[in-house]
Amino acid sequence: MARNAEKDQISREKRLNQILDCALEVIALKGIGSVSINDIAVASKVSVGNIYHYFKSKDEIFDEILRRGQTAYGQFVSETEALELPALDKLSLICSGWLSTRNHWAHTLLIHSARLSETSLPSTRSQVTERFTRNLVPITNIIKQGQKEETIIDGDPLELAFYFVSLIQGLTLQRMPGAEVPAPIRVEGVMHLLDKRKRMD
Repeated sequence: MARNAEKDQISREKRLNQILDCALEVIALKGIGSVSINDIAVASKVSVGNIYHYFKSKDEIFDEILRRGQTAYGQFVSETEALELPALDKLSLICSGWLSTRNHWAHTLLIHSARLSETSLPSTRSQVTERFTRNLVPITNIIKQGQKEETIIDGDPLELAFYFVSLIQGLTLQRMPGAEVPAPIRVEGVMHLLDKRKRMD
């Protein structure tokens, strides 16, 4: 019985992830105001009834996609901050990790939609902004480390962290399928902007 319960839980988790992964891009492309549960069901290859077995509404799906994405990113930047590496190497890891993930354009679009769209629930908007702000803390600490190492440009660390995150998110949006900008996006180009030593050359 315990083994069957474990198999059921694994199957449920797999189906849940399938729904969320498929919903991510369809919501990003259509917008939370225009997308329907049927759109999500079609993209996920599950029935509408099955969607409602897991979620009460498309807003709940939207909230869960955002929560998972921002939580995973927050864990990643916190773990990167804790590494025994120079600050520029840490920022390079964060930058390359974000830019190399296939669907980060959709995550980025949803984060901005949640904060800017009139169709977003106020609770969604505030939670997304709170998580976004919290996730700036590890990057701010990395900036401070780099300034102590005299490898990162001078300036308010939080402000520079905000610029860094906004830049890599903006670059990710240029990789949206069907709207790619035919220009190279290099991690080295981003890091050059923060590298104090480049300013001294």
